[in-house]
Amino acid sequence: MVAKLICIFVAVLVSCGESGGFKYPKVRRNESVIDDYFGTKVADPYRWLEDLNAVETKQFVKDQNAVTHAYIDTAPARSQIRETLTKLWTYPKEGLPKKRGNNYFLNKNSGIQNQWILYKGKTVESLYKDEAEIFLNPNDFSTDGTVALKKVSYSKNGELLVYALSTSGSDWTKIHIKNISTGKDFEEVLHFIKFPSISWTHDHLGFFYTRYPKPKEEDKLIKATNDSKIYYHRVGTSQDNDTLMVQFPDKPDWSLSMELSDEGEYMLVSIYKVINEETLFYTKLTDAIKAGLKKELVLIPLTTTPASYSFIANDANIFYFITNAGAPNYRFVGMDINLPGIAHWSTLIPEHEKDVLSWAVAIANDKLLVSYNRDVKSTLELRNLRNGTLILEYSLEAGSIQSTEGRREDRTFYFSLATFSNPGVSYRLIFGEDGSIPRNLEVYRRTAFKGLDTSKFETNQVFYTSKDGTSVPMFIVKRKDLVLDGTAPALMYGYGGFQSSMEPFFSVAFLSFVSMFDGILAFPNIRGGGEYGTKWWDDGRLFKKQNVFDDFSYAAEYLIKANYTSTPKLAIQGGSNGGLLVAACANQRPDLYGAVVAEVGQVPNNYTNFLKYVCHHKKLCLCSVMDMLRFQHFTVGSFWCGEYGCSEDKDHFHNLIKYSPLHNIKANTTYPAVLVQTADTDDRVVPSHSFKYTSQLQHVVGNFKAQTQPLMIRVEEKAGHGSGKPTWKQIEEYVDAYSFLQLVLNIKFVEL
Repeated sequence: MVAKLICIFVAVLVSCGESGGFKYPKVRRNESVIDDYFGTKVADPYRWLEDLNAVETKQFVKDQNAVTHAYIDTAPARSQIRETLTKLWTYPKEGLPKKRGNNYFLNKNSGIQNQWILYKGKTVESLYKDEAEIFLNPNDFSTDGTVALKKVSYSKNGELLVYALSTSGSDWTKIHIKNISTGKDFEEVLHFIKFPSISWTHDHLGFFYTRYPKPKEEDKLIKATNDSKIYYHRVGTSQDNDTLMVQFPDKPDWSLSMELSDEGEYMLVSIYKVINEETLFYTKLTDAIKAGLKKELVLIPLTTTPASYSFIANDANIFYFITNAGAPNYRFVGMDINLPGIAHWSTLIPEHEKDVLSWAVAIANDKLLVSYNRDVKSTLELRNLRNGTLILEYSLEAGSIQSTEGRREDRTFYFSLATFSNPGVSYRLIFGEDGSIPRNLEVYRRTAFKGLDTSKFETNQVFYTSKDGTSVPMFIVKRKDLVLDGTAPALMYGYGGFQSSMEPFFSVAFLSFVSMFDGILAFPNIRGGGEYGTKWWDDGRLFKKQNVFDDFSYAAEYLIKANYTSTPKLAIQGGSNGGLLVAACANQRPDLYGAVVAEVGQVPNNYTNFLKYVCHHKKLCLCSVMDMLRFQHFTVGSFWCGEYGCSEDKDHFHNLIKYSPLHNIKANTTYPAVLVQTADTDDRVVPSHSFKYTSQLQHVVGNFKAQTQPLMIRVEEKAGHGSGKPTWKQIEEYVDAYSFLQLVLNIKFVEL
């Protein structure tokens, strides 16, 4: 099988791919590039496309974009699609308020501003009035909106703010420090930072942060990012004077993060190479702070059991965590740092038989708000922090808690809940100083989305049977009055990796597909995610990755058999790991789909583990993983080996070569229409994945006379893996994607 695939990869001859009237740019093949994996020769004729700075690569981008735009510009409703998306996008959006020191802060976007703005007020009510002060406006940092606010961190007394900015979607950020009272920045700017972990010391003089060694300018975009360390920065001084506090020189390719305990007395350090396989350390900071934090800290192991750990709070030497150690569906435990080891833990909230413990927040000193994932919908409970005793469970609409705000020292807790057709309702819980608790949820704010009558849409959850008999849930969104006769266009979105749960979330663009085309949305909760705990993830990674593709294809078959749609009208979509998903499915079942988009979709905001491990943000993910044999050689790709395996291992190689999208494109086979989306400055999933895959697809399939559907790539300029992408760029991406789908699925535009 492998030998046959490799033969196909090197032997198909074509000068300029042409099929169905589509003429693709001629892309040079270097047949001399051949790797030997344990005796198996694998050709890589487009290796040169990995050099993103090469003149030839830049010309490749230019030529491919010209072909793609010449086609999608012919969509009959292109202008109406843009007009509709812009109209629907234009509604006020706001986050949740937070109090820091004597001020309140709130992120808002009036409609289609490129970046959200951070506002400041003296009262929480003032944040929603004209008197609210614009405190930090990222739109002022660039004319095209491509400078984004990646992270903020307030000092404990609320007088200083650290904020991190990135440019053109890059994961690399620069840290700035602002005096909250004066609004002025300090002179120093901190560099060489990616996925920053930031914790202020409680004396407010400085903060700890993670950073990498200074990279060469030409290596920033593609070179593997290793050797993360923790430094201490004292406000008002040069970064050159920062003190190295924590390092693991024997683990340069591991990631690390840190946070401080409730009173700032301890630092917790987590190191990991594989998600859910963290190792925890701690150190007491009291003496080090007194000495001015001038030397490296000595860490003490807190646990040697590799697992996932989320720190919640601590009482002196008792630390509270959510963990999956010995509990695939997670449990809430207390650890005494003076008695390390899993045998000494106290289980305060045992693992639930079916529901997955998603998160917990300490509030009002001794209370704990807890949320479970129950069949891919959020629950909310109030418990006692110190013993886990259940106090009450709140009644929630079937949806997903997207964001929360509240700290242990606060008596007010906010959270927002969204569905696929509702942008969200914010709720507030107020705890009394006398110890009284809120018995009912208080609606705090409702998002004013007026572009569509959302009452005309419905979301149904179904359960279908996958190839091996596993029951898999799927959400289906459509108009209530839609007749199910198999003629409706459908867009099925998937991810299936990194234990990331696809709970209900709101997307203007996705709902626009339903309204503009009388379409259907489908979100199968395939294995590889975290919908049913660690086992659900384990059953979709490494040597069980094929389960993910089977789950997705069986979801498509369900939609067709149930008359929701038909193959010619069914598009599949996914990005990053989801791009791997849809490309692999197209290779394995090209007869099942009408179109493949990899990718322009919005990733749900509650991808907790994925954000922690891979993305470290809560926005759009773009570029797709297509070359499963070489991903580990670029930027943060080595961290994905726990999900996929790595080709340096013989067993993993033989598994990866079976489904790697780049290496399994079928000759003499009709493919669905394919649109690959990528970005020229993506420094997480480097665009060479998409460049090589598209070139091979056009080379092998584009020359097949029976191939009548286009095989194209769209390369976004001045964009990265999606975080902080300006609104106008997001809209244009969807305009192009939906123009493509209108053409290849032959669907009509419906006026609102």
